[in-house]
Amino acid sequence: QVQFVESGGGWAQPGGSLNLTCKSTGHPFSWYNMGWFRQTPGKDRDLVAAISWASGATRYVDSVKGRFTISRDNPQNTMYLQMDRLQTSDAGVYYCNRVTSELDRALPEPWGQGTQVNVSS
Repeated sequence: QVQFVESGGGWAQPGGSLNLTCKSTGHPFSWYNMGWFRQTPGKDRDLVAAISWASGATRYVDSVKGRFTISRDNPQNTMYLQMDRLQTSDAGVYYCNRVTSELDRALPEPWGQGTQVNVSS
């Protein structure tokens, strides 16, 4: 069974940057469409960015367009989320997981532990 491990979170000031990493274990993820999700207290996980396994096509929620960049390294079973010009509203726990072919929602796979992102001056 595939498992995902997120890392790279931490503290950043508004306007700063962080680079998140998602590694898969247990199964190569080259054929998976993948996404990054953000969860804040009391709310569901929301998809913020997704990437196709085949074409490399990407999709972003409007609030992060132009600031976040999703990428992947299939041979390394790794996906990244470069987060620039961070805003306080970007704070939350970030998770990675498989997404549908439409790149619009998660598939029913187990969630990892996530990585906490804090944005504060």
